[in-house]
Amino acid sequence: MVETPSGKHAGTENFPVGSFLLPKALRPHVMRFYNFARAIDDIADNPELPSSVKITRLEACGQAVTYGSDDPDLATADLLHSSLQDTNVTPQHCLDLISAFQQDAVQSRYKTWDDLIDYCQRSAAPVGRYLLDLHGEDKALYPASDALCHALQVINHLQDVADDYHEMDRVYVPTDWLSDANIDVSAIDAASTQPALRSVFNKMLGGTDELLALSKTLAPAMKSRHLAAETRIIQKIAETLTQRLYQQDPIAKRVKLSKPAMAITALKGFLHL
Repeated sequence: MVETPSGKHAGTENFPVGSFLLPKALRPHVMRFYNFARAIDDIADNPELPSSVKITRLEACGQAVTYGSDDPDLATADLLHSSLQDTNVTPQHCLDLISAFQQDAVQSRYKTWDDLIDYCQRSAAPVGRYLLDLHGEDKALYPASDALCHALQVINHLQDVADDYHEMDRVYVPTDWLSDANIDVSAIDAASTQPALRSVFNKMLGGTDELLALSKTLAPAMKSRHLAAETRIIQKIAETLTQRLYQQDPIAKRVKLSKPAMAITALKGFLHL
């Protein structure tokens, strides 16, 4: 067995995955990509697997998504391989994800903001680039798409900051910013966010604001009105979560949107409000 399912699925994500807004013919391909990304993420996040085993399994997934496989344990990757062939989308986006998750297997700290963004470039940006390629969009949109994906990843890191530290001993907070605030990663172990750590979180949110300012140019530049609509919704959800993370304590309680709040936020994004 290669995969180690966590039980997470598209319905548990912060943002819409393969929603009805996307062209019907493309939704199955989006779901194959999501299922692959979910499967390799679950391998990387499995606390019971040694790092060497994670890396080996992820490498096998990379080979299968690139070249195909008859191994039933690699069926998720093989299904995506067939999808990529049918849609003429490069497997490089998948390999970039694998690179990030292999890094997760051996690295648990990030010294600088640039180090963190480099990780996001491989752990999140490939998703946006895949969707652009699948919809036949111009690759000139990659930078704005990357910015949105980076922002989404940082938001998720802040939402999960306590769980990542306690469950996986991972800290996606620049350690040089912690040092500048005269604290270290142990500050995350408190019951609530103390002022020094709050200043670091706010600095990360400031970087997220800058990313979201750039990504706001993405939807208006798209040819696909379907993908543009979904992108506007994701942008609005990201902006709303960022503001909540400024106002609420992600260590005391996970900051998220309720289902009604998510629906209202999505509607605002769809209507350009």
